[in-house]
Amino acid sequence: MKELLYLKDDQLIEFIEKISMSYRETFSDAKKVLDRNSIGIAHHKVINLISLYEGITISELLKKLKITKQSLNRVLKDLIKIEVVDFKKDKKDTRLKHVYLNEKGNKLFNEIFSIQKKRIYKALLNSSSKEVINFNNVLNRIINEKI
Repeated sequence: MKELLYLKDDQLIEFIEKISMSYRETFSDAKKVLDRNSIGIAHHKVINLISLYEGITISELLKKLKITKQSLNRVLKDLIKIEVVDFKKDKKDTRLKHVYLNEKGNKLFNEIFSIQKKRIYKALLNSSSKEVINFNNVLNRIINEKI
């Protein structure tokens, strides 16, 4: 543990590389499913968020993804084309659109998730509960750290 208190640049570079490689591997596992549906990682990110936050608004999607309206519109048009999302106008404020995965969208999400789950599940299964908790805590700090 003492070693962590003195992280050097080369150690941080190695850590960043491992984060990048784990992201690459986790998302490449689902590449066949994405390719079969003529979509990519950007589409997958949107599908993930819509699954997590059922009925999310377009503006909330933009905030969570930190992308431009133009980029999101391109992705949503593709998802509409393959018929995996539905939109509903807000009952109180009709300017707001809520996005949902339809039956086909949920099926696609579940197919991708089941593939990705295998890698993550195996890694977590081969870790102690303390390691899993610590890993989750570190990930949360990386996500929420303000620089």
